[in-house]
Amino acid sequence: MAQFSYKARKRSGETVSGILDVNDRGAALAQIDRMGLFPVAVEAAKGGAAATPGKAEISISFTKFLPPALREVALRPRQPNMQELATFTQQLANLIKAGMPLTAALNSMTYLGSKGIPAEVAKQLRQDVTEGRSLSDAMAKQPVIFTDMYVNMVRAGEQSGSLQEVLRRLAEHYERFAEVRSKVQSALIYPMIVVLVGFAMVVVFIVFILPTFLSLFQGIKAELPASTRLLIGISNFIRNPAYLLTMALVAVAGSIVFLRFRASDVGRRMLDRWKLKAPLFGKVMRLYLFGQFARTLGTLMQNGVSVLTALKITEQVLPNTILKEAIAKTREAVTDGKTLAQPLARSQVFPQLMIDLIRIGEETGDVPGALRSVAESYESDLNTTLRVLMNLIEPVMIIGIAIVVVFLLLSVLQAMFMITSSIGESFGGR
Repeated sequence: MAQFSYKARKRSGETVSGILDVNDRGAALAQIDRMGLFPVAVEAAKGGAAATPGKAEISISFTKFLPPALREVALRPRQPNMQELATFTQQLANLIKAGMPLTAALNSMTYLGSKGIPAEVAKQLRQDVTEGRSLSDAMAKQPVIFTDMYVNMVRAGEQSGSLQEVLRRLAEHYERFAEVRSKVQSALIYPMIVVLVGFAMVVVFIVFILPTFLSLFQGIKAELPASTRLLIGISNFIRNPAYLLTMALVAVAGSIVFLRFRASDVGRRMLDRWKLKAPLFGKVMRLYLFGQFARTLGTLMQNGVSVLTALKITEQVLPNTILKEAIAKTREAVTDGKTLAQPLARSQVFPQLMIDLIRIGEETGDVPGALRSVAESYESDLNTTLRVLMNLIEPVMIIGIAIVVVFLLLSVLQAMFMITSSIGESFGGR
């Protein structure tokens, strides 16, 4: 058993303190919660047995041996993905819906252990709220975990008295985006894996299998077929260390040039514009970005965030420079008194369907509802496009790989037939 001294507050606001004989700090917090108190500080009492350090404490102790720069990186929390943030938000919304006070709900969150979000995050939130900060201000202190969109929506929920409802909508928002992003990534990753596997099989054939046949072609005076000569040239090129080193250097230099080009303003704009206009995958990217724009902006406005703030946050969320610039110009126009649909149409970036629906929403006074309809439309189109694209890519890749395999087989078989014919003619001449 260990002794822990604590300071806590009663529901009336009165501060109390004492000492608990428990196994560890977690048990002390649980005991304080059962006493109906809100913990302010819990520390190992002087002279008491030291508690067994947890994983976080061991990790922090280990970082003491790292250089300052590496220590800062090691201690920096990882940014959670959308599904992890959705799970955390849904858990907190469910606790508040069950009637728990916010501090008690945050205390329970430290034990629920949402994947991707450390328990220390909930502990810090609980401490800040106990000290008198609002939940949104406490979350704003942790920008790596909670984005501006998240903080502003929570703040709007606090001001309107509908925090639990806002948290539920936030959870749905992130779950929907996690699902859409997962579908897009699956559609892009699958063909890449197939192409890489096919390329690896071809390289293995050329480097390890083909050389055994090359010995049969040595000493043949007759001219080999063009496809066989091409295959032999490729094999010699790949197996030559000097050529491999040259290819590696060219690949590294090309990667460095590309990364620097992509990091520049001009390169980023050119690549983002190409992503929107690229064949096949360009349509997928447009549907995904337009749906993300409508869903994010609509969710923010629906929860009471002003249109200017909502546009600014949406601009930060979108990963495409072309759309960012169009939203920035739209925000400037709205500041000058223009409606939302007019500058969006003038940007010539957003589709006419979106602009028409937003204009109707402005006329009926329900812009968030119009944006929600736009998002649902584009998300539905995205699902359909992804299914069509996957159904199209699969046979195309199979045909492409089949062509390569047939070329390899014909190149070898033609040479084998030529050798057989040459040997037969030699014996026939005798």
